[in-house]
Amino acid sequence: MTAPYPVSILDLATVRHGQPIAESLQESTELAVLADELGFHRLWFAEHHNMETIASSATAVLLAHMGAHTHNIRLGAGGIMLPNHAPLIIAEQFGTLRELYGDRVDLGLGRAPGTDQKTLMALRRTNQSADRFPSDVLELQSYLQGESRIPGINAYPGSGTNVPLIILGSSHFGAQLAAQLGLTYSFASHFAPQMLESAAALYRSEFSPSNDLAKPYFIAAANVIVAETEDHAQHMWERAKRARIRTMLGRGRHLSDEEVEQLVHSAPGQQVLQMLEMTAVGTPDQVREWLDDFAARVSADELIITNMAGPLEDRKQALQLVSDHIIHR
Repeated sequence: MTAPYPVSILDLATVRHGQPIAESLQESTELAVLADELGFHRLWFAEHHNMETIASSATAVLLAHMGAHTHNIRLGAGGIMLPNHAPLIIAEQFGTLRELYGDRVDLGLGRAPGTDQKTLMALRRTNQSADRFPSDVLELQSYLQGESRIPGINAYPGSGTNVPLIILGSSHFGAQLAAQLGLTYSFASHFAPQMLESAAALYRSEFSPSNDLAKPYFIAAANVIVAETEDHAQHMWERAKRARIRTMLGRGRHLSDEEVEQLVHSAPGQQVLQMLEMTAVGTPDQVREWLDDFAARVSADELIITNMAGPLEDRKQALQLVSDHIIHR
């Protein structure tokens, strides 16, 4: 028996405190190979900038590497922050990936900068860049369909590859845009759960069928910490919370363990932890029950999980447990 929904993975290419980046990327590669073998549906990486704990800033480059090491799992961006780029460049990058790895390639698109205001300036974009997001999506789509909106400008590679587009978001804006364009919508509930249910309902109620998608397809994200015992899972959960505090509140400085512990109990720390509301923690049976209830609550067609188990061996075991008890139940 298989799960009533596909299960995918969002890998943040996490660089643990004091870890060399090369080692982090090797770990992500090992996890990708294992996820491919275990039957996970997709593997996504997200574009972030100026964050020393995340090594997926060159997202298309990383996906090319993962494609060379896997065979069946779908590969994609979750996502590319389109206002950071010219649509033509993204069409060329993902058109190249499509030519290399066939119909395994997806392209998730977000309109946030994936960084802070200072880095936004270094990326040569402004706060107003996000206003172009709907038109940029249409321009990108036209390149990939081989029907450029700009006469004489085509994406090579890219033209005619029809890489599937997925709108990412954490608000009603993304839900409405995905519905209007007839595209898959993926909600970032793993860190922004507030509007999950209303955005899912809005997307389904306003969906217009397109050549790409005949009916709504909604992906919901959740964090997962699973272990053989509840005690081990809770231990990893406490460790994961402190790692998230370090990532979100320690940018530009190195926090000691004592400083992290103080921040856990501070107002900013509690605000960061509230972002992790959609987290399944426990044994395989407990996590399966949580994910089933979560998927049913928002009528999710697919779940995409972030594996927050920590060290590599714990994350490998978590993937095995999810495969054994949730995907192939």
